Amino acid sequence: MPVRTGTREEWQAARERLLEREKELTRRNDELARERQELPWVPIEKEYRFETDEGTKTLAELFDGRSQLLVYHFMFGPDYEAGCPVCSSSADTVNGAIPHLNARDLTMVYVSRAPLEKLDAYKRRMGWTFPWVSSHESDFNLDFGVSAPKERIAQMLQAGAPPIVDQLAAECGTDPPGYLSEQQALSAFALEDGVVYHTYSTFARGVEIMMGFYPLLDRAPKGRNESGDRDFWIRRHDEY
Repeated sequence: MPVRTGTREEWQAARERLLEREKELTRRNDELARERQELPWVPIEKEYRFETDEGTKTLAELFDGRSQLLVYHFMFGPDYEAGCPVCSSSADTVNGAIPHLNARDLTMVYVSRAPLEKLDAYKRRMGWTFPWVSSHESDFNLDFGVSAPKERIAQMLQAGAPPIVDQLAAECGTDPPGYLSEQQALSAFALEDGVVYHTYSTFARGVEIMMGFYPLLDRAPKGRNESGDRDFWIRRHDEY
């Protein structure tokens, strides 16, 4: 993008116009937050079980004594040897937020389909401390649309996968169908009178809120500057 130069007065005038747009966006974001909270609550009727460091737990037990639960669906399938680099980048920026969320009656856990021992080993490598549980023997990921049978994905990729998928699959130690059998998402749940309710989920770019470095890049002179990258630039923090 060509650089535009100008005087301090021109910058100030342009900045004030932009500030009005930023304020509009802030107000609209506040409205959207209220609309999310007004979505109907859907009771969870199936009994899901997860493998945790403290043994097998139900979905209700993952709340850990609080009334709200956020679940990040981390892309780490049974065939993966390492977690998705994109999910890993977001986990770096969330790890320190957990105590603040807990202080507002909110528990946050990460859920993946890989066996718990794989998750624990990767968690130690990355230096994370947030709760991470395995849904390996559960339908949880399938029922919430964040996992799909590998065979179905393989049929969709008969013509081949995009280069970026080949790259990310290799970085996770799996093949493209194995990689795409998982997707990242964020889901919210409430616990009231012993009943668990699903209240919200977001996918794709809706999960960018977890990637705290993107808003910072958006405010830098060159922004995300991703258009010229032939390879996907995001790496695990110990691989840069």
